Amino acid sequence: RYASWYASIPGLKVLGPYSSEDACGLLKASIRDTDPVIIEFLYGESFTVLTEVLDSSFCLPIGKAKIEREGNDMTITLQLSPRWLVTLSSIVEDLDILILAAEILSKEGMSVEAINLRSIRPFDRTAINAAVRKTNRLVTLEEGFPQHGVGAEICASVVEESFAYLEAPVEKIAGSNVPMPYAANLERMVVS
Repeated sequence: RYASWYASIPGLKVLGPYSSEDACGLLKASIRDTDPVIIEFLYGESFTVLTEVLDSSFCLPIGKAKIEREGNDMTITLQLSPRWLVTLSSIVEDLDILILAAEILSKEGMSVEAINLRSIRPFDRTAINAAVRKTNRLVTLEEGFPQHGVGAEICASVVEESFAYLEAPVEKIAGSNVPMPYAANLERMVVS
């Protein structure tokens, strides 16, 4: 997962669409953008295509996150993209896994807000900080390396802008601190 490497380059925009809606809207936005854009596409997954996505004018703004699930007790930010954890790698549909986890937590009385970043650079600091100010907790989830990753940048943003709202330490969940193996069984171990 090299999104954080790309995102450290000034002037380069980095996008991680999750669904066909994200991919279509962000691809059109990147073509129209005057800056260079890297898009990490999701391959091998099927999504329902909404009618409005098929409209030739459909476009999504770069740098705007999508609230995938509303919640009040905890915010989880997701770096969704091709073949990685949340929607990552061998964990097939990590957003679906996150939604399942949110449903399990709701049975325990916890309401989870899930944010699909869509855009890694720039990322939607406003949406993330608004969610944290509402829920007072943050967990970041990504398959990238644990050090200097997108999750670390999100945590820093929240500590800078919403520290007084936190009722618990931020939690960063990331992939293992090892190079991604080629063998599928070892890849599953690294991202699980």
